Amino acid sequence: MLLKGDYDPEILKKAFGFLKKPQKVLKGKITITLDSGKKKSFEAFRVQHNNSRGPFKGGTRFHPKVNEDEMKALALLMTLKCAAIDIPYGGAKGGVTVDPKTLSEGELERLTRAYTRLIAPVIGPQVDIPGPDVNTNETIMDWMADEYSSYVGKTTPAIVTGKSLARGGSEGRHSATAQGAIYLFDLIAKKIGIKKGATIAIQGFGNAGYFMAKFLDEAGYKIIAVSDSHGAAYVPDGANPDATMACKEEKGTVAGCYCKGSVCDIRFGRKIAQEKLLALPVDVLIPAALENAIHQANAADVGAKIVFELANGPTTPEADAILEKRGIIVIPDILTNAGGVTVSYFEWYQNMHREKWSLLKVNKKLKEKMTKTFVDIQKIVKKKGISYRKATYLLAVKKVVDAMINRSLSQASLMIDKGRI
Repeated sequence: MLLKGDYDPEILKKAFGFLKKPQKVLKGKITITLDSGKKKSFEAFRVQHNNSRGPFKGGTRFHPKVNEDEMKALALLMTLKCAAIDIPYGGAKGGVTVDPKTLSEGELERLTRAYTRLIAPVIGPQVDIPGPDVNTNETIMDWMADEYSSYVGKTTPAIVTGKSLARGGSEGRHSATAQGAIYLFDLIAKKIGIKKGATIAIQGFGNAGYFMAKFLDEAGYKIIAVSDSHGAAYVPDGANPDATMACKEEKGTVAGCYCKGSVCDIRFGRKIAQEKLLALPVDVLIPAALENAIHQANAADVGAKIVFELANGPTTPEADAILEKRGIIVIPDILTNAGGVTVSYFEWYQNMHREKWSLLKVNKKLKEKMTKTFVDIQKIVKKKGISYRKATYLLAVKKVVDAMINRSLSQASLMIDKGRI
């Protein structure tokens, strides 16, 4: 246990007992009227993990696989992510078990407003601040802000982040996850020697995956494979991110419509199985889709030298152990994708203080955050001789435990005698 020498063993045992389970789990069913006039119900969740360091913060996802266990795991990761990047939030996560692609825009709005009414009693600008996640965007965040404002009887823009600029959103939020990641990528590249022209495969081509591909392409790296939920494409001469996104929007997938320099059927690339993307012998693999993409059954096949986790929880613990044994460097999700929650914090701060920052200011502060955190983690890696994941988790857990110890309520519940520390 890396923290053993830093705390009294009994204090550490009790603190970890608190961290293992969320403080609150809200679950229920929401019912909406479909365009057909029929009623349909959906399971919905909001998990609040730990608020020792500040209000709960975490995304809202609409996906068929949303369930209580997933929300609990992701809420824990949010606690650690906020601590690692040193923003004053705790972790939360919420969502609805639904395939939003099967709903009309009107049905999606009704679903969003019903979900907001369900969680409204347990959220607030200084209690729990939702944000976007898988299959949710600024339009959905605007609906949530509007519905919550109606619930409390006053305009409350700080209740959610990821809103449109017109509704109090922040400059830079739309691309923040990838923007923070590219700042980190530059630092990693200098530290471990990733050269311009290095080959990269990106699994997942949603918001974060697309912007990461765009930023890497602009920086001189070669994106030779991309995928989405429908398939993958291998483009040995390098994919054009903008052309690939245009193709995806036109035809619904990146898998069958990329052509060098334009949008058309494959000529200079070819369709491949999604699992084969993970096995390509690239310099860097970037998982940017859903959880558990790299697992015990495929970790031995990963062909990259470096795994740069842009998605939340893309590598299972069993797979992580295999990758570490194979000498593959893994840059963990709670560091790599922390740009999103960092700029969400900036948005919340602007709302709370009635400020409006320029994109230049947002990106400057984001780069400072990512740089300082990387420097702190690199010191731990060097001092203790451990992996980037272990170092990042060590930094994060220590901050959360310190916050629990320093809060009077936690001191009472843990029966902490500070003289023993």
